[in-house]
Amino acid sequence: MTYDILLALIAFAFVSSITPGPNNLMLMASGANFGFRRSIPHMLGIGLGFTFMVLLVGTGLVQLFDRYPVSYAILKIASVVYLLYLAWKIAHAAPAKDADATGTPMTFLQAAAFQWVNPKAWAMALTATTAYTPDQTLYAICIVALVFGAVNLPSVSTWTLLGQQMARILTNPRRLVVFNWTMAVLLVASLYPVLWPN
Repeated sequence: MTYDILLALIAFAFVSSITPGPNNLMLMASGANFGFRRSIPHMLGIGLGFTFMVLLVGTGLVQLFDRYPVSYAILKIASVVYLLYLAWKIAHAAPAKDADATGTPMTFLQAAAFQWVNPKAWAMALTATTAYTPDQTLYAICIVALVFGAVNLPSVSTWTLLGQQMARILTNPRRLVVFNWTMAVLLVASLYPVLWPN
């Protein structure tokens, strides 16, 4: 991998990791509802889960979809159903004062598994492994995964911190309900590219 390709990869990893998407919207809601510390397993699950996903996609998992196109349709349906379920959970999250008693943030394993039904994660992994590893060597794929692992964690942490800071103005239960519903609607809106691709 040349220096120019590496710089382009880092830029792509940063832009795609920091921009809004299902992971970041859920982390913002988690930061607001549960705080930064309780959201750490969620953040680590995204960072490590996505890194592992890039490795598997780059080493040939995408060939499964080429060979069995129905598997991609099944994945798309599962993605939509699961994101709608998560949006419902965010919309109905308990007020902050009750969160310790009634709510729990996403666990490490749940967040890592979520990458496999996250449309944005699939788009990122497929683009990264095809555009930035022209020779498709294991070395190049590992570099792509490591770059995403290094860039992803600070990016998702930013969204969690933003949510935690917003919790200061969400002390009013009514404001928190509006925030949670807004996050849920944005999460559903993030399905637009999956449901109506260009």
